[in-house]
Amino acid sequence: MRTSGIVRVVLGGCLGVAAVGASAAGDPPSKPAEAEATREVARPLRDESQRTEQTITVAGRALSYAAEAGVLVVHVKDPQDEEPPAPGAEHGAPAPAVPSASMSYVAYFLGKGADPRRPITFLFNGGPGSSTLWLHMGAFGPKRVLAGDGSHGPAAPYRLVDNVHTLLADSDLVFVDAPGTGFSHLRGVDKEKAFFGVDQDAHAFANFITEFLSRHGRWNSPKYVFGESYGTTRAAALAYVLQNEKGLDLNGVILLSQILCFDNNADWPQFNPGVDQPYALALPTYAATAWYHHKLPTMPAALEPFLAEVEQFASGEYLGALAAGDRLDPARRGAIVARLHAYTGLPAEYLERADLRINAGVFTKHVLGDAMTAGRLDTRFTGPTIDPLSKEAEYDPQAAAITSAYVSAFNDYVRRDLKFGAGLAYKQGADLDRLWDYSHQPPGAPQKLPQAANVMPDLAAAMKQNPQLKVMMNGGYYDLATPYYAALFELRHLPVPASIAANIEVRLYPSGHMVYANEPALAALVTNVADFIRRTHP
Repeated sequence: MRTSGIVRVVLGGCLGVAAVGASAAGDPPSKPAEAEATREVARPLRDESQRTEQTITVAGRALSYAAEAGVLVVHVKDPQDEEPPAPGAEHGAPAPAVPSASMSYVAYFLGKGADPRRPITFLFNGGPGSSTLWLHMGAFGPKRVLAGDGSHGPAAPYRLVDNVHTLLADSDLVFVDAPGTGFSHLRGVDKEKAFFGVDQDAHAFANFITEFLSRHGRWNSPKYVFGESYGTTRAAALAYVLQNEKGLDLNGVILLSQILCFDNNADWPQFNPGVDQPYALALPTYAATAWYHHKLPTMPAALEPFLAEVEQFASGEYLGALAAGDRLDPARRGAIVARLHAYTGLPAEYLERADLRINAGVFTKHVLGDAMTAGRLDTRFTGPTIDPLSKEAEYDPQAAAITSAYVSAFNDYVRRDLKFGAGLAYKQGADLDRLWDYSHQPPGAPQKLPQAANVMPDLAAAMKQNPQLKVMMNGGYYDLATPYYAALFELRHLPVPASIAANIEVRLYPSGHMVYANEPALAALVTNVADFIRRTHP
């Protein structure tokens, strides 16, 4: 299937009803002594929120808005569907607790109050196990932290500035933290199994969104979801769940750094022999990285014509050669090695020993030589190699460069400016690898399938059931966590007719996984997303 509207962007160079426990707007946070006294004591989950009035300056004019920070409790099963305790049973053994999660969020509404006619966009990062402070503080929120682009900056104090690129002028925004991250807590029997998984997570977000719409009177607003990284997996599954279980059609699904099929993951393809696709789909990003760092034996003058050539080779000769396995003709093998050397800068002898197959960790460790390691999330970033003798990179220089700035800035901002979170710990991420259920039941399947998660059928079904649904994919050339060419491959293979595929548009940027880490790319990203929203609702 074809993908229409592909544009490569060239730049120079995540209550209507008063909430229980909510404080009045403007009240100061709890005193430190009070917060410390209650911090370590577990308590029942409850909805809480704090609303403040804020102003920023954008393009020389004041932009007034309301900010609401809080937690909203979602349940696997509607508590009202449970049988109430029998009279006099309150002193007996308590019934097993139904799993529930408090999901934290920060919402922004332009003006003094929510306008039900305005678009509303729910944004989330991925992981799985990542909070949404990245999209919040780096891209679309009204405040933005200044962090290094391409290198590690100095430690605190960090600068928080009015975000002249905020999306708030075109849509109200709700930044949602996944269960187990942010200010979230889980309760109930088998609570991890209830929320930590592809399908479980999609249902939790669907429950959050519908409850939020009800509380804020926004059911008739134009509605969008924006997911980054694993958040794109969530967004595809979520669009289908919202339509088929909640009766809610979205106006648009916006994807950033997309991964829909985990068989395309470039991190560990060596553990999935016989599936060679990830090596080919990562090759254009390897080439972009070597071009950026001047590691190619012959340097092309411009990136994008060079990438077009690499893409053609990757999905043609290279993928065909890998598919041949040990039947590959030696002369043809030598020609492939030579082309890989020309496109990656890696030594031909190394490529030969690697059997023509390089995963992301090997590439980032070796592309710059022994002394320096390239980033995984953004290969423009570099850092000193920890162990020159290791086979693969042992850390991600971009994550090391920007994490402290984002985490520190958000923790200060949410407490100081939004007046929420006193006495609470904010979890910027959770290690869910061993707990996450990657099995998935796609539309039409009788059960969860024993295979790598693939939500392409979910997005395709959502688009076919709602032929007006528009999809926008954004990606960075220097992203090895979710290579841009893998995203294009997935969208071109969605099982939808050409008339539905025409609803997909793609924007590519000279940046990495977090496209917004590069400010010119951020400006282009917000411009493109704002234009997408304006074009896709009445």
